[in-house]
Amino acid sequence: MTLYVMDRERRRAAGPRRTRVPVKSKSAAKSGVKARMKAAGSSTMSTAEQAQAILASLKRLGTKRVRDDMKNRYGVVGPTADMAFGVSMASMKLVAKRAGTSHELAAALWATGNYEARMVASMVDDAARVTSKQMDDWCRGFDNWAICDTVCFKLFDGVEPKLAFAKVERWARGGAIVGNDEFVMRAAFALLACVALHNERATDAQFLECMPIIERGALDERNFVKKGVSWALRSVGRRSRTLHAASVALSERLAASTSTAARWVGKGALKELKSPGVVRRFAKG
Repeated sequence: MTLYVMDRERRRAAGPRRTRVPVKSKSAAKSGVKARMKAAGSSTMSTAEQAQAILASLKRLGTKRVRDDMKNRYGVVGPTADMAFGVSMASMKLVAKRAGTSHELAAALWATGNYEARMVASMVDDAARVTSKQMDDWCRGFDNWAICDTVCFKLFDGVEPKLAFAKVERWARGGAIVGNDEFVMRAAFALLACVALHNERATDAQFLECMPIIERGALDERNFVKKGVSWALRSVGRRSRTLHAASVALSERLAASTSTAARWVGKGALKELKSPGVVRRFAKG
């Protein structure tokens, strides 16, 4: 008996060969998520179906590590954040990019109440279609600094300046709308900071009218409020020579205040606004 025949006989005696079941690779899993994300942007799906498809994709992209980091490293806590999937900002941006721009989809995502879905909502909405009522409604839902700042940074700062400044004034009053008062106040100053950074249509005169609002806000001892005030003052002060001079003058008054919070805001702003780089920038003209 030849070696070939002997080997064939041994294989027959061993019985039928076991079929190997392929293990789904990480790349295949990612491809599946991408396919669902692509489907979520399909024109054949209703808005509600798109929102649910995006929510399902976000859930699959979530990890315990990111969820733990949100709380332990970045202090993102609150009812909404506590139920988060744990999706990285990079992944949320990718989901939003694939979904495209849609005011209706943004509303549907926000209505889910999910942390990541609300973050994505701020990235897919159309600032030109954002209304005064929507801004108040969404502001009522702010219960952590991350969602507050992201909505202001990605969406609200792009509305008409007149509307943006009206909200800064309204939200900074405290108790002006029902919601988490600390984050409503935070939103006023986060929005002011973001408009200063991004909205080219806003004028120096509009920012100058906000100086008394900043000065009052600096007296608030609450952590997220005073940090928002500091962000606003520093951002406004870097926008133009006129606003730089006004912001430095206000910062000096705050730094000499009897209020601990005001001194903290003023000294921090002065450190940045009087830094060599900022001073040189405005000295050039």
